[in-house]
Amino acid sequence: MAGQIIDRGKNKQGQQTYLLRVFMGRDATGKKKYLSKTVYGNKKDAQKELLTLLNQKDQGTLIEPSKDSVDKYLNHWLESSAKAKVRERTYQSYMDMLRLYIRPTLGLRRLSKLTPLEIQATYNRLVEQGLSASTIRRAHAVFNAALNQAMKWQIIQKNPAHYVELPRVQREEMTVLSTKQAKQFLEVAVYDKHYALFVLLLTTGLRPGEALGLKWRDLHDKKIRVQRSLIRNHRGGGWQLEEPKTKRSKRVVPIPNDTLEILRQHKIEQAKQKLQAGKQYEDHDLIFATDRGQPLHERNILQRNFKPLLKKADLPDMRLYDLRHTCATLLLAAGENPKIVSERLGHSSVVMTLDVYSHVLPDMQQQATEKLQSILFD
Repeated sequence: MAGQIIDRGKNKQGQQTYLLRVFMGRDATGKKKYLSKTVYGNKKDAQKELLTLLNQKDQGTLIEPSKDSVDKYLNHWLESSAKAKVRERTYQSYMDMLRLYIRPTLGLRRLSKLTPLEIQATYNRLVEQGLSASTIRRAHAVFNAALNQAMKWQIIQKNPAHYVELPRVQREEMTVLSTKQAKQFLEVAVYDKHYALFVLLLTTGLRPGEALGLKWRDLHDKKIRVQRSLIRNHRGGGWQLEEPKTKRSKRVVPIPNDTLEILRQHKIEQAKQKLQAGKQYEDHDLIFATDRGQPLHERNILQRNFKPLLKKADLPDMRLYDLRHTCATLLLAAGENPKIVSERLGHSSVVMTLDVYSHVLPDMQQQATEKLQSILFD
């Protein structure tokens, strides 16, 4: 018989229970295998559920529940699937997200019995603990990817993470410098040893990691070829240069004449450092390097140079990355075509650029209105 219903009587809560058994074939030793499921309700409910199971079996979609815990499955997914698909830094971040936010509450649960309500409760608890919505969403993205793979491997029939509500991300107000403030910053920073870096970030819109990964051979004919980023391994130390994650991040960015001249002066100073260091200088051809040729630490630049300069210039506190935002904002506010700005930034689309810098749109609309006034009525 393909399936059977066994009356188990009433449980301690007084509910009528039935055990459903569906014949799943035989194992390697010839022993019969059954899929079992408990149903609470009347016999009609049990018959309906058995019919559903038999239909799923006929369609090849009936999956025998896995006895593995969430922890055990995640270990398997990380090693067998994720590790081969992503870079080492991303892989480490996956491990951290699962270790910190998913495993503590869900790790011991049996994967096949995991419910949307349990996942929702985990996310709600993280919100109560003060974790940001963006971090919860990143953790969910990793966990959801793992469960999607479990479906493909036919370990689970449905992904319970599909049915949870995620906290809404509140977009923080972007900190950027005005034209006057940007000039003020450059005046104060002119004698800083990282002046050339600050000028390049402000006039090109490069990400700090992209700028720190630049080599002198990337500078040609008044243009910078962006084709790698400096990646720091914060766990074990060390560094590496990696290609950008997206095709559009690889780009050629024209630079202003003044920026080019500042870079030329910077190269002369770097040559002096090489001579002074002698054999101790490790030449990686980096445009921005320590006095021994090693890549610069973005965190050190931020704390030891950039923030003190902001304070000295009486400017608002901000990140080094915000020089990129300042560059884009100044260009858009000056009426530059958003597509040109998008290409300069290496964004995946102009839609992304307009979304990120939506604070500039009202000014752009006003400029467009004034242009129409001039064209039609003046």
